[in-house]
Amino acid sequence: MDNKDGKENALKYKLIYSGLIVLVYIIGKNIPVYNIDHAAYRNTTGLDVENLLIQSISGDLFRSSIFALGIFPSMIAGFIVQIFMALRGIFTKSGVSPKKSRRIICMVTLAIAVFQVVVQVPELKFHITSESMYVVQAVAGLEMVAGAVLIMWMADRNTKYGIGGRMPLIITNILERISLPILMHSMKSLAVPLLIGFVMMLLMFIMENTEKRIPVQRISIHNIYADKNYMAIKLNPVGMMPMMFSTAVFMLPRLLVSLLIRVFPHHQGIIWWQENLALTKPFGIFIFLVCDYLLTVGFAMLMINPKDISEKFLKSGDSIVDLHAGHDTRKYLRRVMWRLSLLSATVMGACICTPMILQIQGNLDGTLATLPTSIMLMTGFSCNMYREIRTLWAYDSCRPLF
Repeated sequence: MDNKDGKENALKYKLIYSGLIVLVYIIGKNIPVYNIDHAAYRNTTGLDVENLLIQSISGDLFRSSIFALGIFPSMIAGFIVQIFMALRGIFTKSGVSPKKSRRIICMVTLAIAVFQVVVQVPELKFHITSESMYVVQAVAGLEMVAGAVLIMWMADRNTKYGIGGRMPLIITNILERISLPILMHSMKSLAVPLLIGFVMMLLMFIMENTEKRIPVQRISIHNIYADKNYMAIKLNPVGMMPMMFSTAVFMLPRLLVSLLIRVFPHHQGIIWWQENLALTKPFGIFIFLVCDYLLTVGFAMLMINPKDISEKFLKSGDSIVDLHAGHDTRKYLRRVMWRLSLLSATVMGACICTPMILQIQGNLDGTLATLPTSIMLMTGFSCNMYREIRTLWAYDSCRPLF
């Protein structure tokens, strides 16, 4: 094949592009906002499981750089717009163009970024006198909003020209989260978290690479391969997406409570929510688990829609073996998706909450509680990245017939 068409170099070009995106992201994570007090953010002893878990979707550990907002605004914006489109589809048949949908996501991202800045910037520590504090905070807020928009743009460009979409940015955050406790603690302290992480890694590897195969009868196949057709669904149907979105959704009420506590500083109800809506409290862990279950089931039903699959079978004439196309197929697929999504949510929830519970009981240091979870997330994302790279490798390996 001639190199002029660029086909056999697709993997190389995409890897280089993603590498440049990650490089810009790392540089931005280390550029502090205007006039920030660096000395106030050098101590890592006060970090807990919540700070480290949220760091996966925020730009930096202390949330004080120009990339402090991370992928959180764009992730939540996409989630909100996706729900809106799904609800809209119930009441109307008219669709929304990709361009208009993208415009809506950008507007919602900007609104969420501004809201997040209003909550987070007053908590930052600056080298400035009180007379000009509002000006400094405004400049820092503008830098953070611009950083969030730039991250959204980089993720979109990486989806189009690179590998993995947002995944390289998330993996960069997770690697930072893994390196921190390893550098801070001795091997004796790391023994238990690493053992838990190894077990979680095996579970995640099994969930990501094991699939349920549903036999399918294709009317267009009449040879020896007719009995080998199936529809495959992973035991972890939607991968790591629910976990990342659970973290993002969990942050929303926390941001709202942080804003309300400033308006009503002595309100006992709001104070209770502020104290207990945390991943270091049993109530906060329970809310996080609820988010995990709802999002896992919701994304599974949305991305592997039994109704859409059954309608495609009706149009093509294909069917699941021993099942009538239509209502019976839809009912069967819905039952399968419920079982698989609940299994996935249970395994993922147990893996994430086990270190949190150990921390609450005092059996695990706060900075070590996220190490097993980080290993599990890295395994899941690595499996997805490997599949995409393997597909591109196979694409580059093709040769013309003539």
